[in-house]
Amino acid sequence: MLRINPTELPTPKVHGYLLGAIGPRPICFASTVDAEGRPNLSPFSFFNVFSADPPLCIFSPARRGTNNTTKDTYHNVKATKEVVINVVTYAMVEQMSLASTEYPPEVNEFEKAGFTMLKSELVKPFRVAESPVQLECTVDQVIETGDRPGAGNLVICRVVLMHVKEAVLDTNGRIDQQRIDLVARMGGNWYCRAHGDALFEVEKPIGRMGIGVDGLPQAIRESRYLTGNDLGRLGNTEVLPDETSVNEYKLTELSELFITHQDDAAALEKALHLRAHELLEAKRVDEAWRTLLAFNEH
Repeated sequence: MLRINPTELPTPKVHGYLLGAIGPRPICFASTVDAEGRPNLSPFSFFNVFSADPPLCIFSPARRGTNNTTKDTYHNVKATKEVVINVVTYAMVEQMSLASTEYPPEVNEFEKAGFTMLKSELVKPFRVAESPVQLECTVDQVIETGDRPGAGNLVICRVVLMHVKEAVLDTNGRIDQQRIDLVARMGGNWYCRAHGDALFEVEKPIGRMGIGVDGLPQAIRESRYLTGNDLGRLGNTEVLPDETSVNEYKLTELSELFITHQDDAAALEKALHLRAHELLEAKRVDEAWRTLLAFNEH
């Protein structure tokens, strides 16, 4: 494995490794105004939400790696203590990229990138009308992490008003992850689209305590045919199927495998583990358990 000591590499290389490894990163499309009220719009992927009560987001308009200068967004939030964070969808991504051009402070990136300025209700910066979610924020604090090229400036934003387009809501009033069609930053020029087959669900282990991977039978835990995801799904189980249900499943669903491999225990174990893998991929965890435990009962 490659070992990297950040203090021994030029900052651009460290930057490349970090951004290539840490992703996808959500995009903060930050709208600000300067002390004279001139609008600015710029995207930042050093960004996330960190608290719901109070509702806090943090993004970082870092110092430029090329000449160690600071960005207009940084100066604006320091001067006005306000920002609007607009989320970025696939339909906006090319215009958003254009807005990242380092235009002079007097240039309006809304106009350059073709976005619509929408007046905010509680803060001075404008919202991006094309964004499905817009967060009006006050700035609690700006933390400078250093004075060298590439150093971060953490802008701690308190959400004071959210705007969500009804078009991205499901029938329960929640944001539908398919409808919102968000994009995120990767390394280099790469982006990722959170849509279609790229999305999947993993049930949270809330209200229960699984047996854990360390609680799996050794033959299952050390299987050559089960993946880490398989073991995680199995370990999330609280109670294993009883012997009666295992035997019933064996007779009704697994008899053909047992007949085919009746003289070869290793081949039978492989076949059962591969079948269990397929069941786990389909999230049929109880059936996978009964398939795996059937080998111990044969």
